[in-house]
Formats: sequence, structure tokens, C-alpha cells
Amino acid sequence: MRASTPTPPARHILGVRIDDITMDETLAQIQHMLSDGATHQIVTVNPEFVMTAQHNAAFRAVLAQADLAVPDGVGLLYAARWQGQPLRERVTGVALAERLAQASATHGWRIFLLGAAPGVAERAAAVLQQRYPGCQIVGTLAGSPRAADYPVVAAALTASQPDIVLVAYGAPAQDLWIAEHKAELQLRLGIGVGGTFDYLAGVQPHAPRWLRQIGLEWLYRLITQPQRWRRILTAVPVFGWAAWREARKVRRAKRNP
Repeated sequence: MRASTPTPPARHILGVRIDDITMDETLAQIQHMLSDGATHQIVTVNPEFVMTAQHNAAFRAVLAQADLAVPDGVGLLYAARWQGQPLRERVTGVALAERLAQASATHGWRIFLLGAAPGVAERAAAVLQQRYPGCQIVGTLAGSPRAADYPVVAAALTASQPDIVLVAYGAPAQDLWIAEHKAELQLRLGIGVGGTFDYLAGVQPHAPRWLRQIGLEWLYRLITQPQRWRRILTAVPVFGWAAWREARKVRRAKRNP
């Protein structure tokens, strides 16, 4: 894949690679991935990923080795801008899933939705098929990353032969699972998408567009899902402080080479 399409420039935030890539460029990369006969993995990086990678070496390695590390979280855009190397665009899991469904209707890409609570993937699939007639959703399964569930998951994927598997086990479990099993399952493309199915199915409400545009989606989540306060603490003030300190060092190094 890297030989057949331009390699997107990378940014590094707290040691984690994030590719400076737009949604349209991501879709072009995916089209090449699906044509080369190899197995591939895309990670949708957000500030929680970056902070988890600080103490989880296996997860850090998976993020580094992924074919694409797209910038999901708005905090990454701020952090890259602080370093003087801005990222051009967010590529969120929800938006990517919708664009893949749209492309599936055009290109015939076969998509499997794996993960989330029982029944959620089915509801998400119904939403995508309603919005994008002709979208090829070839299977859904709640499953889990547990070893005990692997035979059922493997059988479902083998039977449906998807081109793209969207895995909603939550990070880092989903990304570690894809990295561990993509070769034996011959996954043409596995993408960890976190809570995407919940949003598509309406289980979790979207923040209003204006809040998302100004980078305050986290505040809406804190108000509507207060049980997530620890995750939000990590993704917003803790990450922000660490990224700002790193950016100061980067700018100082540029001034005093």
C-alpha cells in the first residue's frame, strides 16, 4: 500500500504517530489497500489513545505499525498546531463509517460490523443501509475480544468474507485484537471504531454541531454521560497539559537548534 499511494506526512504527539490525512485521502488509501491483496489496519487515534500508549507498550506498537493512523480527536489538532505542524482535518470513526458505507454502494465493498452491545451493530447497519441504498453490510455480531468468543467471531467472518471489518470493542482492545488476528483471518482491512455503532444506532446522542465545531464535544459528553468523567479527564486536561509541555520543548528546540 505504501508503495502504491503517497505516504501521508506524519506528526508525532507524545511519541504517537498521527498521519496528516484528509477524509478524501483516507478513502483513496483504502481503495488501494483493498486492491493489493494484503491485510491492513487503520487506527482512529484520539487523545485517549495517546495517553494509553504512554504506559501500554503493546498498544503503542500497534499504533506505530498501523497502515494509517487517522486523527480522530480534536485535541490532536490543537496539539499539532501548538507544535507548529498543524493537521489539516479530523477523520472521525463515525464519519469514516458513513463514507465507507457510501463507497460500498458505489464500489461493492463488503462491510462487517463487529462489536458494541447486543443488537447495536444490527441497528447501526440498518441506519447505514437506509442512508446509503446499495450499501453492502454482509454481517453484524456483538462478539467480544475475549478468547472464548473468538471461534464464533472467526466463523462469522470466514462465512461472510468481508472486505472491511469495523471493530467496536473500544480501545485498546479493538486495535490489539485486529493486529493479533488480521493475518489468520485474512482481513483485507480492519478498523477500530470505538463507540461509532452507538452513535449511528442512536444509543448515544451526538453533540450539537456547533459544539463539535468549536472543540467542546467533550463538554457535551461530560454533561450527558457523567460516568465517563475519568476518561474525559484523561483526554482533555491531562492530555492537553502534556501536549502543551511537549509543544513548548519542540518550539524551543526549533529556536535553538
